[in-house]
Amino acid sequence: MTADTTPELTPEQLAEIERKYDPETAFRPTGKMLGLVIAAALVAMSVYHFYASGFGLVRELLHRGIHISFVLGLVFLLFGMRKGDATLPPRAWYRFDGVPIFDIVFALLAVAAAMYLPLLSPAALAQRVGNPSTTDIFMGTALLVLTLEATRRSVGPTLPIIGLIFIAFAYFGPWMPGALKHGGSSWLAIINHLYMTNQGIYGIAIGVMAQYVFLFILFGVLATRIGLGQLFIDLAMVIAGRYSGGPAKVAIFSSAFMGTISGSSIANTVTTGALTIPAMKRVGYPAHFSGAVEATASTGGQITPPILGAAAFIMVEYLEIPLRDVLAAALFPALLHYFGIFIMVHLEAKKLGLRGLRAEELPKMGLVLKDHWLSLIPLIILVYLILSGKTPDFAAVYGIIACVVVGFLNPTHRLSLRDLWDGLASGAKNTLAVGAAAATVGVVVGVVTLTGVGFRLGYVVVQTATDIGTMLSTLPILGYFTVTQWALFTSLILIAIACIIMGAGIPTTATYIILVAVAAPALAQLQVEPLVAHFFVFYYGVLADITPPVALAAYAAAGIAGSNPFKTGNTAFRLGIAKALVPFVFVYSPALLLVADGFTWWAFTVTLLGAMLGIASLGVAFSGYLIAGLKTWERWWVALVSFLFIAPGLLTMGLGLALMLPILLIQLRRRNATTVEA
Repeated sequence: MTADTTPELTPEQLAEIERKYDPETAFRPTGKMLGLVIAAALVAMSVYHFYASGFGLVRELLHRGIHISFVLGLVFLLFGMRKGDATLPPRAWYRFDGVPIFDIVFALLAVAAAMYLPLLSPAALAQRVGNPSTTDIFMGTALLVLTLEATRRSVGPTLPIIGLIFIAFAYFGPWMPGALKHGGSSWLAIINHLYMTNQGIYGIAIGVMAQYVFLFILFGVLATRIGLGQLFIDLAMVIAGRYSGGPAKVAIFSSAFMGTISGSSIANTVTTGALTIPAMKRVGYPAHFSGAVEATASTGGQITPPILGAAAFIMVEYLEIPLRDVLAAALFPALLHYFGIFIMVHLEAKKLGLRGLRAEELPKMGLVLKDHWLSLIPLIILVYLILSGKTPDFAAVYGIIACVVVGFLNPTHRLSLRDLWDGLASGAKNTLAVGAAAATVGVVVGVVTLTGVGFRLGYVVVQTATDIGTMLSTLPILGYFTVTQWALFTSLILIAIACIIMGAGIPTTATYIILVAVAAPALAQLQVEPLVAHFFVFYYGVLADITPPVALAAYAAAGIAGSNPFKTGNTAFRLGIAKALVPFVFVYSPALLLVADGFTWWAFTVTLLGAMLGIASLGVAFSGYLIAGLKTWERWWVALVSFLFIAPGLLTMGLGLALMLPILLIQLRRRNATTVEA
């Protein structure tokens, strides 16, 4: 097979790909004067959050209000009303330094509306909750509308549309069908709940963003600037580069390492894919497969401790458990995701007869550690503080301090004051889209608490699943399982589908919060432990990034690889099939999450071993190769047997091994025959 000689993309081309497929980074250019004002505001945002979380004592509502005012004000200055806005004449009469005057007005109104409520005295606010004034209604309506518009600009139209649907549901309750029918709410009641209380825009979603997520995003940006990202890529090259199909394995390891400091699938894809995708093509991997490997590995960043995107901190607030317990629960499911990709990549390399990287193409371990070891210190400090029981914001603050200190001392990646200024601005910039999305998620969750729709939809899901289970339990063979067992399995399928659909074009954290509000009641009725339910919903929300037709990470990787986006997305979904199966494993055997109720090491060992065998078997089935090629019927046989491994238990595992034995014998005979012919 001839190696690919496509030239690598320039940094400008990579940045354009990221802007194209990630609406969260599609910032419009501004003039010099306004650009300085925006940069100063971004730096001020970072400095404020660092101070408030680390050393200040700011009232909860005021802290959230300041965060929202920064987010919405800057979104209207940095994101155009439509994609082509940046190409419009910068000196038109209705523009100032490239930004339309009405966007500046929107920014100022958003700041005023966000700060109006928090600046009221607690006594005055307590008197007006439930009886808002005309000014309260105006400010609440303005903030609601501007939040939806800011989210549309920075994230895309899907999430604001969902927000509007939920608002309409609250207003038109008496006209809803069946179990969804309710008494309805007036506009005054809706604004009172969504604006005047902590159940809506100022709710838990924006609170977690302001308290925790902002700091961890800032930490990731600064850690990357002091060389931690380059260290991860170089270490991955040293560890895996020399083996068969080495660049693809480098992509897996580097993306896993980068996942510890990055919560963005697309940013991870572009950062590591700039190196790994061209290298994969050079050694002989097809373009679409090269892009798919990087996209699938990069989505693992959102499920890899210690950051997990923003979901870890949401779980801490919802479940009221320590962050270290959430991270412990996330560890082995994340490793299984990467294990599944590794198996498929290895089998594909063996099937195609691909080489690893040559010695001259690999960095030297000694030089890598000599140049970059200092950049590990902030991450070590961060993880140590989390594991020692410190709060997430405390750990992040001292992780950021360590980044700055190391940056000023590190001779290889030394931070100048200008670099620090740019890092603070970039960190704040990277939080704007997720902050706007969190405010809109607050609207959705607020409607759920106002109307009780979560329990209504949960009832509909459980009832539908029970009806299907009743039908299936009457059929031959399928009747071996009870109606309750079928109801749980069917509910999981329905919720998984809903998560993937909802996740199409919506940030993972937003998908997770919305689906938890709706799906958690359904799973609770089926006796699923809360921690397990949260992880189930979260995993399927992440899967949307590599699931066509809106597989944004896969499409970004296709842009780098020069491959067909849809074909790349389909291949990425196949490579990420482990992520689709692992949630079912920990629902039926919560021991995989380590901290679930009733944990035992025996149950954990059996579950982990079974999951690994099942994932490896699926890899063989999808690759069509083990030690020799598989025929079509053999692939189907292996795929069906793999589910026996995934179902936890020694009996099913033993049965699976027995059924796999004939395939293994056929494979040995086929390989020996091929060797003799050669």
